[in-house]
Amino acid sequence: MLNALLITGTDTDAGKTVVTAALAAYWQRYCTPTLGILKPIQSGIGDCEFYSQVFGLEPTQVTPIRFPAPLAPPLAATQAGESINLECAWQAFQQLQLQHRFVLVEGVGGLGSPITYETTVADLAWDWKLPALLVVPVKLGAIGQAVANVALARQTRVHLKGIVLNCNEPRTDLEIAQWAAPDLIRTLTGIPILGTLPYVADYKNIDELTHAATHLDLERILPLPTLEARSR
Repeated sequence: MLNALLITGTDTDAGKTVVTAALAAYWQRYCTPTLGILKPIQSGIGDCEFYSQVFGLEPTQVTPIRFPAPLAPPLAATQAGESINLECAWQAFQQLQLQHRFVLVEGVGGLGSPITYETTVADLAWDWKLPALLVVPVKLGAIGQAVANVALARQTRVHLKGIVLNCNEPRTDLEIAQWAAPDLIRTLTGIPILGTLPYVADYKNIDELTHAATHLDLERILPLPTLEARSR
């Protein structure tokens, strides 16, 4: 079994980074073997710098390919007068796999988002044989977005382990039930809902991130049964 998981979403700002950070914070707090984080490609400033600051990671190891413009990667690369060499990202991924027990890979945008002029996130998941976790933000339209992205995953042969609903803003139980309707999404897609991540006010607070992760079905997301807990 591949020791990695792709965190993808229905779109930009779905909550991939906070879900990745919550899983990483929980692992860091309770699990002995180390965990790696990879954002293969980034346009603009944000996730790489965040992971570096919060988890003390080397930016070049987190994100081997970066462009200054906050555009789709192929457009950002063209604006910078550069090309995208995914072999560089693949080598970084392989290195993290050798160094860590498990690797979380955060994608860009959604499954259909372009990485190059010929390649999407879904293509990368297939090429790297990555199972994926789909992050769906709790908002109006969440149900349709979830159904569409699951259909794309099936079309591109991406294995979805499950769906995580994410509260980008404070949400009531009623809003979650009406806007994201977990049972309906599960019925329409056939994909399990592995929890709802509550609103995290401070993404840089490890304690808050760790607590948020406890709302997820962690044993179905991470290989926790094979790990030694630090608390022992």
